[in-house]
Amino acid sequence: MDKIVALDQAIDMVQDGQTIMVGGFMANGTPERIIDALVEKGVKNLTLICNDTGFVDRGVGKMVVKKQFSKIIASHVGLNRETGRQMNEAETVVDLVPQGTLAESIRAGGFGLGGFLTPTGIGTLVEEGKQKITVDGKEYLLEKPLKADVALILANVADESGNLQYAGSENNFNQLMAANADVTIVEARKIVPCGTLNPNMVHTPNVFVNYIVESEVQ
Repeated sequence: MDKIVALDQAIDMVQDGQTIMVGGFMANGTPERIIDALVEKGVKNLTLICNDTGFVDRGVGKMVVKKQFSKIIASHVGLNRETGRQMNEAETVVDLVPQGTLAESIRAGGFGLGGFLTPTGIGTLVEEGKQKITVDGKEYLLEKPLKADVALILANVADESGNLQYAGSENNFNQLMAANADVTIVEARKIVPCGTLNPNMVHTPNVFVNYIVESEVQ
C-alpha cells in the first residue's frame, strides 16, 4: 500500500463525531499542517485525546478556538484560556486525567489491555465513578483503556513504508498514539526511501502507520 498521500486525502479521513488523538506536549510534537487543514475543513463534534490543548494560536488550541471539540480528555489545559472558558461555561466537556494515567490509558488501548491498576487519584475527585480493587491490602483504581478512531502524529523522519523517527522530546505521546488508533496519520518533516533508516533507530515501526503526509517545515 502506498502510504504517502496528499494533505486533502489525509484530512478526509477525519469526520464529524470521531475521537481523535493528537500528539504533542504544549504543541511540541504536534502535526501543525494537519491541524491547520482541519481548522479550515471545519470538522466538528470531535472528542479530543491529547496531553493538553496547546495555545490559542498553536497546536490543537486553534481547533478549540473554533469550537470543533465537544469533549476533551487531557492532563491539563492551563496554557489555553479558551479551553478553560469553554469548560467553565459548560460549552465543552473537559475530563482532566493525571498525566501518567493518561499515557498508560493510551498504551493500554493500543496494546489490547482491559485496563490497569493505579493508586493515583485515590481519595480525590479522580476516583469518582471508578471501580476500586484491593491488592495485598492496598487500594487501586481500575483505569480503563482509551481508544481513538484516528491518531494524528508528527515524526521528524519517516521512510516510505512508515517507519518513524522522532526528534528528542517530540516523541512524548506520539509513539503511544501511533499504536492506538484505527487509522494513524503521520505528518513527517522528511520522507526517505525504504532501507535508509537504521532499524535500531526506528522509534515506531511501520505496522502502526497507515498514511504519511509531508510537512511544510523541513
